[in-house]
Amino acid sequence: MGQELHLLPSASEPALLARLLSAALAGGLIGWNRYRAGKPAGAGTHALVALGAALFVIVPAQLSLHLTGDALSRAIQGVAAGVGFLGAGEIFRDPGAGSRVHGLTSAAALWATAAVGIIVACGSWVTALAAVVLVLAVLLIAPRLEGRYPPRHEPPR
Repeated sequence: MGQELHLLPSASEPALLARLLSAALAGGLIGWNRYRAGKPAGAGTHALVALGAALFVIVPAQLSLHLTGDALSRAIQGVAAGVGFLGAGEIFRDPGAGSRVHGLTSAAALWATAAVGIIVACGSWVTALAAVVLVLAVLLIAPRLEGRYPPRHEPPR
């Protein structure tokens, strides 16, 4: 509402490079949080996810004379599905720890990072900045809340 996406086939090379760099930096910032938390997918992985997502949106726009909503929608759907597979590799069940599942937050962070890359590629800077701040806030606050307020009972196995 009120904010237009500025992904145009006629966008200048420097503008596109700025979007790619911004996507990689935003992803790297989110990944730095995961790295500091000791997670396997760190700054490099998240930077590449955001950069790749941005590329998958920018390339079709540069190749087509008229980027339709359908073409953009298909590109975004492809990124979301592809990153879902990458995120699935982050999730595992630890049979030694009561079959606890690990990696859900890291997988979700990869997925959110791809979305940040997409919105940066579309040139929606305010939304991208807000998304990075919100993702980092969740990654910083949620573990503290969960540590302070443990579940009332063990989840079913």
